[in-house]
Amino acid sequence: MNRREFLQAASAAALSTSALGADAKYVPPVLTPPLVGSQLYGWGQYYQRAGKNLDEHLDEVLSALRDAGYDYAEGTLDTTTPENNAKFAERLRKKGLKPVSLYTGGTMHILGKASETAERITAAAKEAAKAGFGIVNFNPDPIGRPKTDAELAIQVEALAELGEELDKLGIRLGIHHHTPELANGAKEFHHNFRQCPASQVGFCYDVHWVYRGGIAPLDCLKEYGDRVVSWHLRQSRQQIWWEDLDTGDIDYAAIAEVVRERRLPRFFTVELALENGTKITRDSVANHARSRDFVKRVLGS
Repeated sequence: MNRREFLQAASAAALSTSALGADAKYVPPVLTPPLVGSQLYGWGQYYQRAGKNLDEHLDEVLSALRDAGYDYAEGTLDTTTPENNAKFAERLRKKGLKPVSLYTGGTMHILGKASETAERITAAAKEAAKAGFGIVNFNPDPIGRPKTDAELAIQVEALAELGEELDKLGIRLGIHHHTPELANGAKEFHHNFRQCPASQVGFCYDVHWVYRGGIAPLDCLKEYGDRVVSWHLRQSRQQIWWEDLDTGDIDYAAIAEVVRERRLPRFFTVELALENGTKITRDSVANHARSRDFVKRVLGS
């Protein structure tokens, strides 16, 4: 299951708990770092390997995260049934976790469709904000080729529009990237930030994807550290994803030093994921527990 399939499945999944009451008052989310969470994508991969459906075992995953010392789980922003975002928040709270961030994607490079995407995410984010979420991490959809200058112009305008609308809700927008945006000299990656105001368009810094795309992690922080609103953390050894967050190709101790010196936001989301060549010697629960210890030991959170 790739991330796009995961997003579709997660958006369709019904979270069987009651939503906030109709009389619930909107209170802008207040998130005080440091907080450490886990992205559910990797959990889905482990469950798929075992022939199981993550959605049917979500409560046991949330319990495992709580027991390992995590503060939150990052799921998918449900733009089809926005009230499910409140249900997910309630489900987190029942397990002793917090609603912090949600992940989503969408078309941003086509005139008309870009505004539709922004409107759809904003509508869903209204429910998420009421439920306490404070960050939406967003990855503009890749299209199988480099986007043209005209398409990138449409995209950055839509991103700024989205960021402005989310800010009104008390939610920060963090732009996430995979390798398509980092191809072609990272043209799209840089364009998204250099053409959008930092006050509206922040950065979900997925350290390993940026590293895999050819940008040194510390160089990225020098240019875009002031935009960071959240983090995705993963490790590799000899360029292959490692099963837990540990020492490896990325020097997280050096990153931690910059985070402390610049007092950057510390919403650290561990995202363990599997690819061809990943050596699996432990189950997902053990790997996430070890990763939580690494974040505390190295990143001080």
